[in-house]
Amino acid sequence: MARTKFTFEKRQKEIAKRQKKEEKAARRAEAKQLKAAPESVVRTEDQEMEDVSADHPDGPEGLKAFLEKRPPRFGG
Repeated sequence: MARTKFTFEKRQKEIAKRQKKEEKAARRAEAKQLKAAPESVVRTEDQEMEDVSADHPDGPEGLKAFLEKRPPRFGG
């Protein structure tokens, strides 16, 4: 029984080590792609949310309320 546990724990550690290497490689590849992409292609989450809220009927009210430092009065 002890041998099985040792083998299992050893295998677990090997898998975790491999996953960590693969995650680092994926992050490096993503960073490299972002650096190579033109700025017009790279969009942030904030930019995406701005587009969504601008298209929504309550979007202008949210921005206006924020700028006026008051609670928004959404229409529904």
